[in-house]
Amino acid sequence: MNEQIMEMLNELRPEFDFEDSDDFVMDGLLDSFDIISLVSMLEEKYECKVDGLDIVPENFSSVDVIVELVKKSGGKS
Repeated sequence: MNEQIMEMLNELRPEFDFEDSDDFVMDGLLDSFDIISLVSMLEEKYECKVDGLDIVPENFSSVDVIVELVKKSGGKS
């Protein structure tokens, strides 16, 4: 799942190197529009529903945190 999410991030913002970032939002790699787009991609790929209350910057700071969000939202790997 980590590799697939990294591919999604690179598709969304190919100009950034997500592997060198400790916090995607704080480092400016993802903005609010990117997060909404990513949520849509995650919901489609993993057949889950991300709760609106979970769409906060803290849940999109790293691949591991995003994986946990997908699992919490009922995502299927």
